[in-house]
Amino acid sequence: MTAERPPTIDSAAAARWQAVAPARSPWLHEEVARRMEDRLQWIRLQPRAWADWEPVRGGLAAHALLERRYPAAECYVAQTGPEHARLALAHLARPWWRRWTAPALHHGPVPPGAVQMLWANMALHTAAQPHMLIEQWHRALSVGGFLMFSCLGPDTLRELRGVYRALDWPPPAHDFTDMHDWGDMLVHSGFADPVMDMERITLSWESPQRLLAELRELGANLHPGRFPALRGRGWKQRLQDELARTLRQPDGRLALTFEIIYGHAVKPAPRAGVGEQTAVPLEDLRAMLRSSKNRGG
Repeated sequence: MTAERPPTIDSAAAARWQAVAPARSPWLHEEVARRMEDRLQWIRLQPRAWADWEPVRGGLAAHALLERRYPAAECYVAQTGPEHARLALAHLARPWWRRWTAPALHHGPVPPGAVQMLWANMALHTAAQPHMLIEQWHRALSVGGFLMFSCLGPDTLRELRGVYRALDWPPPAHDFTDMHDWGDMLVHSGFADPVMDMERITLSWESPQRLLAELRELGANLHPGRFPALRGRGWKQRLQDELARTLRQPDGRLALTFEIIYGHAVKPAPRAGVGEQTAVPLEDLRAMLRSSKNRGG
């Protein structure tokens, strides 16, 4: 698990979703971002620069919360896809009068070692090669910097999965990775002291139609074993009927569970053992030298 992608993500489907995902922040993503931002109160480090990874899907409103928390810090906006990049550029543009006094706002790739905090909200669970994504985050951070991320966990959509199993249909979504496996992957990628947390959020809707519309905005089915062809109207009607029958709560609404995983980890200084040959990135070496001088070494 630590060195390979989750086995139930189709890489072609993941790449297509990355390209066609709606250019807006779903309500659930914004709510998770708000809860994750609240956790920053327990972290003492005040970054000189931070990175917002894929903010269009991860939470444009959350970006403003982070700017208020770190008013003196530069920001790098790492946004892929031309449409999403244009939206990020337009939405996050500052008034002309703030451009003279506010810290710099950079759009584009994050240079190696440029930031002390990397923020990645609700992106990891759709990555076909998550270990490569985590390694990108590791390279972007300076020594002593920290990662804050969130993603969906394995209990997500458990009620919907039950409906599909009962009808002997292929899975409605790929399997989501457990938080302990994410912790292992962080360590494997060079991070230290990973702290993982989770909570379950229940969303409810007044009708199957509203439920399915919101699920389409949240993501796509990336499972390699998903139904390979188009479904008909009869299938859709049967799905809606089953959802209305199976997910109905005492208040009449339809409910689904979402497991939210929160992760935090630090980029430590590289350590070389006796007799080992170790390659240290130039940015990390400079950071180690600066740290040594600050301690009087």
